[in-house]
Amino acid sequence: MPSIDPTIFKAYDIRGVYPSQLDEEGIYKITKGIFTFFIKKLKLNRPPKIVLSYDGRLSTPSLVREVKKALIEAGAEIIEIGLSTTPTFYFALYHYGYDAGIQVSASHNPKEYNGVKFTINTPEGLIKVGKNTGMEEVKEATLTENFTSLGTSGVIKTKEGVLETQIKNAFEFLNDPKIGRIKVVADSANAVGSLYLDALFKKLPCELVRMNFEIDGNFPAHQPDPLQFETLVSLQKRVREEKADLGIAPDGDGDRVFFIDEKGVVIPASLVTALMTQEILKKYPGRKIVYDVRDTLNVETAIRKNGGVPILTCVGHAIITETMKKEKAIFAGENSGHYFFEENGYGENPLPIILTVLSVITREGKPISQILEPLKVSFESGEINFKTDKGEAIKQKVLEKYKDGRVSLLDGVSVNYPDWRFNLRISNTEPLLRLNVESLYRKLMEEKREELFKLIKNNV
Repeated sequence: MPSIDPTIFKAYDIRGVYPSQLDEEGIYKITKGIFTFFIKKLKLNRPPKIVLSYDGRLSTPSLVREVKKALIEAGAEIIEIGLSTTPTFYFALYHYGYDAGIQVSASHNPKEYNGVKFTINTPEGLIKVGKNTGMEEVKEATLTENFTSLGTSGVIKTKEGVLETQIKNAFEFLNDPKIGRIKVVADSANAVGSLYLDALFKKLPCELVRMNFEIDGNFPAHQPDPLQFETLVSLQKRVREEKADLGIAPDGDGDRVFFIDEKGVVIPASLVTALMTQEILKKYPGRKIVYDVRDTLNVETAIRKNGGVPILTCVGHAIITETMKKEKAIFAGENSGHYFFEENGYGENPLPIILTVLSVITREGKPISQILEPLKVSFESGEINFKTDKGEAIKQKVLEKYKDGRVSLLDGVSVNYPDWRFNLRISNTEPLLRLNVESLYRKLMEEKREELFKLIKNNV
């Protein structure tokens, strides 16, 4: 690769197609750029302790070798935790107090992709490096090859037992919740989410039906992206066939998780956030809860009803982590299935989410669909995507039509009316315009969804 494609430096991480956009030479230089950024920010008088972990993609082993080579040459102390989910990576970094970390992963992307997430640890919590927290500095150092080295050779140390400690920590955070003999079907899409599902359910009295648990970077069953609901169809069917109480679907690097109810219906992430909000505020009254602009009515209602303080934020895991730190929030839920905890340095952790859902089912003795019904105050369209490079122009047309509503430009365009609302935003990573519509009434949501769909489609 003669030069590094600058477009792989994304809003929240570095990600591209292997090997055309990201290959071994490229990741070697990128790692040097990341190390240079770490040194500048950390200001240590010793070699930085850098956590290294990775997912199960086919290109990962050769890329990880180059990451290690670059870090050793630069003088880092590598703390290798091995094949891991991104939440386990965040947990290791924050719980053990290491300085920074690198996760080689392309999350939920198709098999031909790979990438890097990198994070700094601070006493206030994690800093996920993205467009507002240093990505441009890393990009510049990498593309100009203006690298820093400590002038000494680094070392590699192995850290064992991180996942076991993460699971123990989740149980302690929830005060050892009571969980009964619940039947669960889980589909990990041949990705690393199977690691924490296997380890967690070994400690539970539940029956676990496994789907696609063997880690295989070809992702033979389907792309590991539960936000694309078509990837959940086989799991939904299996939940019904098994007469299971719950279905669980993590994404490619395990930092997102979606649930299926006992009827085989996908549970909106906003309802999971609302449930978690209700449970957290029982134990931690008056605390702040963060949620994103896409679907807000279920979550905001739950926060206010349970005495919490609602904090609305932009979409994006790095932005949400920064918002939580600034507001000293205890929990955040994102509509893409990311769930964040103060306890975890404001990083994602699906384990307390899974344990809470199971414990509430046990306590209530009712199906999850019935438990969630009182929390459901809105009907949601789900995210509708439009492929276009005219996003800004379309946003203005939409804004003009709906200017009589309560308008917010926090992230894209959000317009609120007394009984319905919508958010329209441009993707940070793809040439897409994303629409979410919700209403207190199903029929009104459907009418407004079609109205907006036609307006946008006629201008794409």
